[in-house]
Amino acid sequence: MKSTAEITNRFREVILNGTWIANTNYKDQLQNLDWKIAVTPVKNINTISLLAQHVHYYISGINSVFKGGSLDIKDKFSFDFAPIHSQGEWQAFLTKFWNSAEEFASFVEEMPNEKLDQIFVNEKYGTYKRNIEAMIEHSYYHLGQIVLIKKLLTE
Repeated sequence: MKSTAEITNRFREVILNGTWIANTNYKDQLQNLDWKIAVTPVKNINTISLLAQHVHYYISGINSVFKGGSLDIKDKFSFDFAPIHSQGEWQAFLTKFWNSAEEFASFVEEMPNEKLDQIFVNEKYGTYKRNIEAMIEHSYYHLGQIVLIKKLLTE
C-alpha cells in the first residue's frame, strides 16, 4: 500500500515541481506562458488554457470533498469556462491553480494512511486512493497534451 506521503509527492510532481516521470510539470509548462499562446486553438483540439482549467476543475472538486463538502463536479461541465482575455486573467487563474494544487496535496499529506482505503463519497467512485491516483493519472494525460500543443504553437 502506498502511503499518503508517497501519493502526495506524486501529485506535487505532476502539477507543481517534479521532473521524474515526464521531465516537466504543469507549473514548468505554464508559469511563463503568454496568455495568447494559452488560448490559441490548434485545429479542433482543446487549448492549453482549457486543458489547465479542466484539470483545476477536478482538483477543486475533490478539494471540496476533502473539506467535508459534497462532490459537485460533473464531466459535462468540465470544459465550461469563461474565456481568458489577458495576461492578468491568465496569471490569476494560474495562481488559483497552484494554490488549489497545494491545498489538495496538503489534504492528502495530512490524511491518515487508513483513509486511503475508505469509500470516496459513494461506493461507485471507489476509494480515496483510487480517486487521488486517478487525479494524478488524469493530470499526466493532459500534461502530455499541453506539452504537444505548446510545441506546435511555439516552435
